[in-house]
Amino acid sequence: MTNLQQLRHFTALVEHGNFARAADAVHLSQPALSRSIQALEASLDCRLLDRHSRGISLTVHGQLVLEHAQRLLAGSQALKNAVSQLANLESGELLLGSGPYPAARLVPQALGRMVSKWPRVRVNLIIDNWLGLRERLLRDELELFVADVRDLEADPALHIEALGNYSGVIFCRPEHPLARRNDLTMKDLVDFPLATTQMPGEIAQELSQLTGMEHPVSIQCDNFMVLKTMVAQSNVISMAFRDVVAEDVSAGRLVVLPMKDGSFDQHSAYGLVSRAGHSLSPAAQAMRLQMLEDKPPLLGSGRSLS
Repeated sequence: MTNLQQLRHFTALVEHGNFARAADAVHLSQPALSRSIQALEASLDCRLLDRHSRGISLTVHGQLVLEHAQRLLAGSQALKNAVSQLANLESGELLLGSGPYPAARLVPQALGRMVSKWPRVRVNLIIDNWLGLRERLLRDELELFVADVRDLEADPALHIEALGNYSGVIFCRPEHPLARRNDLTMKDLVDFPLATTQMPGEIAQELSQLTGMEHPVSIQCDNFMVLKTMVAQSNVISMAFRDVVAEDVSAGRLVVLPMKDGSFDQHSAYGLVSRAGHSLSPAAQAMRLQMLEDKPPLLGSGRSLS
């Protein structure tokens, strides 16, 4: 069976032109080097070298094997360099994307921890809905993004790793008329403007069915901070995941509306998305590992909001 060590011995022999100098270069005895070359020839079932008094020359098979060996060895070295850089990431650039909801909490937390470990990495973070992020990824404007992946899972151009689920909530300001009511249904909300980010088609359809309105969303905005500020200062209501509003709810700036059991049962479906068949740079790989370390637990199947 051919291995990289045999290929290294073979390329060294070709480079140095004779067994004596090649054996010294790879720190082997001449008999050991000769056995390695013979084993390589046996595994490939062909003769790679013609041996003569002036040294060696390549056969047609030997020339072909040399070209492949050089590429394989170069790839092996590149892999070692990438792993080494990841272990000691002193530089590099990360082109990162995020959907509005993960950008509100999950991504900043993971990114903060990652750049604390590697402070010299330069990061360009773009926030967009999953449709825009996909297009940017395929144009090589991003290397990795975090978003809801419901509408992306069947895309063969993408590689997706699940990041678990967060439960969904509907929220408003504490002074909102609905905040004093209990056991609300979606139809109880229709008298007030609803602001959301871009939603998957299936979720938008379900929201229409639950509210009885063809177009239940009054305001669509992919900047969640804008949505949250609007809700805090008006009678607009919005949807999000519990983790991104938890701090504001705890501080009394927002309240979660008490929905009747079964009337609103949604969950996120966050995923890490990269291009299928493309390896990540060390900086992107470092971010990926941090995101996987921080990912929330799976809550089972559910609907997504962003």
